Amino acid sequence: MSKHNRFPASWSVRGFVLGGGSLFLSTLLAGPATAAAPSAAAALGLKPVQDDVEYEQVESGDVEKCEVQDIERDDWSGWEVLAEDGTLLRRFADTNGDKKVDLWCYFQYGVEVYRDVDANFNGKADQYRWMGTGGTRWGIDENEDGQIDRWKMISAEETTRELVHALSTADGNRFVSLLASPKELQSAGLDGERLEGLIKKASRAASNFKKFAANQRAIGRNAEWIQFAAATPGIVPADEAGVKKDVMAYENAVAMYESDGKSGQMLVGTVIRIDDAWKLIDLPVLADSGEPIAQSNGVFFTPGGLSSSLSTGSSAGNSQTQELVSALESVDSKMVSESNPKALAQLNEQRADIVEDLISAAETDAERETWTRQLVDTVSVATQSGTYPGGLKRLKALAASFRDSKSGQTDAMRAYTEYQLIGTEYIARQTEDADFAENQVWWLEQLTEFADRYPRAPETAAAKLQLALSKEFEDKETEALKFYREVATDFRGTEAAERAAGAVRRLESEGKEVDLEGRTVQGKAFRLSALRGRPVVLHYWATWCEPCKNDMKLLRGLQARYQRAGLQIVGVNIDNQRNEAEGFLKTNALPWIHLYEDGGLEGSPLAKQFGVQTLPTTMLIDSKGRLVDHNIGAAELDDAIEKLLK
Repeated sequence: MSKHNRFPASWSVRGFVLGGGSLFLSTLLAGPATAAAPSAAAALGLKPVQDDVEYEQVESGDVEKCEVQDIERDDWSGWEVLAEDGTLLRRFADTNGDKKVDLWCYFQYGVEVYRDVDANFNGKADQYRWMGTGGTRWGIDENEDGQIDRWKMISAEETTRELVHALSTADGNRFVSLLASPKELQSAGLDGERLEGLIKKASRAASNFKKFAANQRAIGRNAEWIQFAAATPGIVPADEAGVKKDVMAYENAVAMYESDGKSGQMLVGTVIRIDDAWKLIDLPVLADSGEPIAQSNGVFFTPGGLSSSLSTGSSAGNSQTQELVSALESVDSKMVSESNPKALAQLNEQRADIVEDLISAAETDAERETWTRQLVDTVSVATQSGTYPGGLKRLKALAASFRDSKSGQTDAMRAYTEYQLIGTEYIARQTEDADFAENQVWWLEQLTEFADRYPRAPETAAAKLQLALSKEFEDKETEALKFYREVATDFRGTEAAERAAGAVRRLESEGKEVDLEGRTVQGKAFRLSALRGRPVVLHYWATWCEPCKNDMKLLRGLQARYQRAGLQIVGVNIDNQRNEAEGFLKTNALPWIHLYEDGGLEGSPLAKQFGVQTLPTTMLIDSKGRLVDHNIGAAELDDAIEKLLK
C-alpha cells in the first residue's frame, strides 16, 4: 500500500470516546513513532449513532479472520475493515487532514448503507446519512446530542417510515423533525392564507402529538413500517392563489405497517416536497385497532382541504355556505386532538351532517357533486378507521338513496358511491375472527356485480384490473386475460386501458419475442432488442420497495455467476421522481442498465408496456429475445437460467 494513504507515523489509536450517544473511534496525536491501526475487534465493536441501521455484523468466531487495511485514496487517510473474503465491512476516515476520524462508514454486502459524519470536525457526529440499499435519508443534528433535529434529505416513503417509528416510541422530537416548519413552508413558495392555514395545521399537530401517541393503540412498541402507498404526486402551479412557485405534494398518502403480528394502514394525508425533503403538515389518521384506511380529504387537490381555499370557491357569496365551511373547520380542529372513541364517533357524525347541509346549500351541479363526493369520502374513511361505528350503515343508506331515480344524482355519482361502499364494507369485515378466504370471495363477487351494473363507469376499469390481478395470483391466466381485454377495449384512451393492454401483451408473450423501448436513468435511448444473443433478466423496482432491494442482492450474485454466459440484467425503476432513482444508484453497486420514465407505477410508459401493477415484477428472456417467464421470483431465477443455458 502507498505510504501517502496511511495515517502519519506519529498517530495512534487512543481508544473509544463517547460522542453523540454512541461510540466513536478517535485518532489523536500521541507520542509513539509508529502508526497503530485499530484491531479488527475494536473497529467492529463500534456502532452507528442512529439505532435503525441495518449493516453487516460479524460472528464473534469470525472477527479474527477480518483484516484492517489502510484506505487506498489520495485525499483521505484512515482504515478499512475487510471480511475474510475481501468484502468491505467498515471505513473510518480523516477527510480533512487534521489527524482525526470524521467519517464512520458501515457496509452491507459490500455496499455502504450508512455513515456518521463530523462535518465541523470537532470530534462529534452532527450528520447522519443513509445510502445504497439503506435509503436516502440525510439528518442534521445541530446540537450534536445524537438526535436528528431536521432532515436535509428524506423521501416520502422514508418520511412515513419515520412517522411509524415516532408513534411506536411516542417520540415527539422525531415527529416534529418530520413536520414542515413555517420557514420551510414559506421557502416552498406558499403565501397568504394558504401559508397561514398550513402553519396552523403543523403547529396543532406538534402540540397534540404527545397526547395522540399516548392514546393510540394500533402501533405498538415493536411496530415495523412495511410500505408507502399513494397516487401520483401533483403540482400546485405557481399562478394559483397563495402559491408563488410550483409546489409538489402527495395527497392521501398511506403508510402500511405491522404491529404485534397484525397488519394495518395509517392515513398520513398530505406530504409536501420542500427542496430534497418530503414533509408532513398534520397528524395521521389512525384507528385504535389498526384497521386499514383508504382515503380522506387532501389539502391541495381536494375541495374542502382548507377553509381558506374553500372560501374562494364559487359559493363565496353564499353566507350559508361560509357558515357551514367554518363549522366544518371547527369540527376538523376538534378531531385532531380528540382521542375518546365515543366523542370521535359523534364528531364524525356531525361532520357528515354538515357536509350534507353543504350539498343542500350548493348553488351549482358541480359544487353539489364535489360536496357529495366529500360526504362519501368522509363517511368511508371514518368507517374504515374505526372512528365512526355507524358509518357503514349511513354509507349504505346513502348509496340506496342514490339508486332512487328521484335523488337527482348522476350515474357517475351512484357508481362512485357504490364502489367506495364495496371497499369500505370489505375492510369492515376484516375482524379478528373473520374468514379471510370467505371475505375475498365476497369482495371479488361484489366487484364483479359492480362491473356488470356499471359497465362504463371509471371505477369499473379499476375494479376489473383488480379482478384480473387476483386471477393472476391464482394462476388463472385465461380469466385474467378476459378482464384485461375488457378494460383495454371498453376504456380505450385511458391509462387503465394502456395498463390492461400491456398486461395482455405480457401474459400472451411467453415463447414469443418481446421488446421494450425507453430511456435510461441518464436519459439515453434504449431498446431491449439490442441485447439479442444474450439472456436477459428484466427487473421492475422502486426505492420504496423493500422486496425489490432484497432481489437486487440475488441479482448481483447471478450477474457474477453467469457473466461468461453473457447474462444481462435490465432494471426498470418505477419511482415517481427521477432523482430518487438517481440518488439510489449513485450509492448502490448495481452495475447494469437501469431505465426510467416519469409516471410511477400507474403512469410510467415502461410499466404500461407490460401492464406491471405490482413490485417487484421480474421477467426472464432468452438469448433470442423470447419471453421465458412473465413473472418469476428472484429465488427461482438461478435454476431457470441454468436450465435455459443447457
